[in-house]
Amino acid sequence: MAESHQHIRFAVCVKNTEYPVSLELHKIYRVLPDEEAESDGDLRVVDESGEDYLYPAGYFVLMELPQAVEKSFLQEA
Repeated sequence: MAESHQHIRFAVCVKNTEYPVSLELHKIYRVLPDEEAESDGDLRVVDESGEDYLYPAGYFVLMELPQAVEKSFLQEA
């Protein structure tokens, strides 16, 4: 899925019960826009594989990053 940096959000993982290999607790992940997934209660997250997958939204807390931190994350994207 193509990423537009202006629409990428970030979230911290607060639960990984069913996905311990794919998600690290307390790690910040990129969240890609996916309105259909969000309406179903999911988020499209770039996980440990480097690919984007759907995960339950309750596994994450969306967050605002300081501009310098966000810029650093996006340079790696």
